[in-house]
Amino acid sequence: MKLTRIISLLFASVASVQLMLTAFAQQQQPPLPQKAGEKADRNAGPRDTVPLKLVGRFEFPSDVNGRFDHLIADLHGHRLFTTPQGSKSVMVFDLRTHKLIHTIAGIEIPNSLLYREDLKRLYVTDGSPGELKIYSGENYDLIKSVRLLQDTDPIVYDPARKYLYVVNGGRDAKMSYSTISIIDTTSGNKVDEMKVDSPGLDAMVIEKSSPKLYVANVAQTKVEVMDRNARTAIASWPITLCTVTVALALDESNRRLFVGCRSGQIVVFDTETGKEMEALPINQNINDLVFDPVSKRLYATCGAGAGSLDTYEETDPDHYRSLGQVPTGPDARTGRLVPELERFFVAVPQHERTNAEVLEYKIQ
Repeated sequence: MKLTRIISLLFASVASVQLMLTAFAQQQQPPLPQKAGEKADRNAGPRDTVPLKLVGRFEFPSDVNGRFDHLIADLHGHRLFTTPQGSKSVMVFDLRTHKLIHTIAGIEIPNSLLYREDLKRLYVTDGSPGELKIYSGENYDLIKSVRLLQDTDPIVYDPARKYLYVVNGGRDAKMSYSTISIIDTTSGNKVDEMKVDSPGLDAMVIEKSSPKLYVANVAQTKVEVMDRNARTAIASWPITLCTVTVALALDESNRRLFVGCRSGQIVVFDTETGKEMEALPINQNINDLVFDPVSKRLYATCGAGAGSLDTYEETDPDHYRSLGQVPTGPDARTGRLVPELERFFVAVPQHERTNAEVLEYKIQ
């Protein structure tokens, strides 16, 4: 009897341990995929796979300080163009060796960049005195300067017409309105301009299937909708879910406009109705916002605190899942997605004893 009782107790103990192990394993398993129609968990942590992995660095000389405004890559020439504003220049790196190979000096406030590989030309907006400067992509010589207004800054390129839309004027030019100049990048001539009744505009994005141009009206916390054919405003959408609107991205196929605000949100707009859908929380001090239509990911470079690259996944047009934050660096708010290389680049200004650098992340 005693032996039978001991064996029974042993079996009961083993069963209890198995139950505890099973419960623990279930707690460690990732949540099941959401069913269609379920609300996305915006506060969910990153998935098992971190969305980006740091794989390289481009280091600047120790005397390079101040913020960056833009980054672009020349794929065929294997170059990365950067805008260290404190150095009043565009600095060029080799994408393969990560070495600095050239400095284009004499740009008072280097802002936005465009590179046309077919013409081998680099286009740079200079905020002061207010010009679009066009350089040879072969020897870096200045080809032409297009005179615009003070605070020449954000741009967006229409590859179909080869037109470059350039924001200039406004408050820094002591004007109550801003202009969007239209430059023919082939001839290098100014074609026309559009007037917007706001002293401050920022990012722009083009809708390829229509003549619409979306513009961040940072001074009035709105999105302006312009007609590129009529060259006039056709709608104005107020923004109520965030402040300091500086970044835009577009999911054209699903009719969603993403508005990045320095207050720490990405506001999702329905481009058919012009209505706000929701606000996705991110770190503060965003500067660049990118939507990748292939992976359905949103990338936001934010400079507040230690700096972060915040990532969301669009599970459907009405649901977004946070993939977490990747640490970058203080005031690192300038980024560039290069999908052809499966890379995301983030510019980090000089801080403490660390030289300015561009971080290279592999997309996973």
